[in-house]
Amino acid sequence: MNKNVYINDIQAFLPNEKVNNEEVEAVLGQVGNRPSRARKMILRSNKIISRHYAIDKITGQTTHNNAQLTAQAVRKLNNERFDINQIDLLACGTSIPDQLLPNHALMVHGELAIPSCEVIATSGICLSGTMSLKYGYMSVLSGQSQYAVTTGSENSSAMMRAKNFENEVDTKIEALQKQPEIAFEKDFLRWMLSDGAGAVLMTDQPNAQGISLKVDWIKQKSYANEQDACMYAGAKKQADGSLKSWLSCSQSEWLSQSLFSVKQDVKLLNEHIINYTVTKPLAELVESGLVVADNVDYFIPHYSSGYFRDKVYAGMQQANCDIPQERWFTNLASKGNTGSASIYIMLADLFHSGDLKVGDKLLCYVPESGRFSTAFMHFTVV
Repeated sequence: MNKNVYINDIQAFLPNEKVNNEEVEAVLGQVGNRPSRARKMILRSNKIISRHYAIDKITGQTTHNNAQLTAQAVRKLNNERFDINQIDLLACGTSIPDQLLPNHALMVHGELAIPSCEVIATSGICLSGTMSLKYGYMSVLSGQSQYAVTTGSENSSAMMRAKNFENEVDTKIEALQKQPEIAFEKDFLRWMLSDGAGAVLMTDQPNAQGISLKVDWIKQKSYANEQDACMYAGAKKQADGSLKSWLSCSQSEWLSQSLFSVKQDVKLLNEHIINYTVTKPLAELVESGLVVADNVDYFIPHYSSGYFRDKVYAGMQQANCDIPQERWFTNLASKGNTGSASIYIMLADLFHSGDLKVGDKLLCYVPESGRFSTAFMHFTVV
């Protein structure tokens, strides 16, 4: 008999009170001597109304680091049927961990102070959380684990605070007098990203009471062989599209060029994100018979901005996968773009909504613009 893997619970943790669009720059801080000219345009385009930051709005103090955000989401899995001390696999994905070493998952394990277990960190950007979920799925499927907990988390605000750009502003006074703001590829992301964490519990048995999600399949594909890096940190993008590592740069460059800030090549993003993360991979899944649009009850897309919603739909139609937008589920407007945590936070809301019925089919889409990768996941409600 074939073994199945089930998602038994999904939880999300969002720090502090909601931050609305008029509060964002005050919470993150103003870079330079004038407010960002791009902020209103980007917020209008991305259609995010509120988000959460691991920052106290009143004092400006940091309230959580990445490991602490993740641990809070995992603790919420605790209930009368499951004790987190039973975890025998902890797999954690994030874009920017709190430190280079040790890895993020080990710091989460230490934060949780649960008994010894297998611990693994998955690296990447938005796909890091999806790949931790896939690792947990494969571990349970192969019989290596009985209780697998996987996470996706981001503490983006730590990178987006104004103080991180002070040295760059100071060293570019003359240029900034003509254009008094940080480069658009950095400013763009300050208004796009926010903080949060999600956690999933997987076992080889469905819940005795209530719903579970049977994992049907998880597919990931990279197109790094075809495209240069689009989103990056800890590097400088060269004229030929290659990345020059922070290890090859001087310490003065680290500060004067805000080398560790997250940057986005917006032109490359607009040109290629739909083709490489929607149309090409989805067409293959449709052709193989894994995705049948008429059978999908909920399409759960992680897109970074409301700007891309109709573009994603157009890309799906090109791939012969027309899932009407009435069957889409997203909470981007109220929860923000939390990177690798976004798919967990969406699934948590849907899982606990009371709307899912036995037999419903869920198709999840998670793109990554780092060097253009994508993942699709298919679940059935049981």
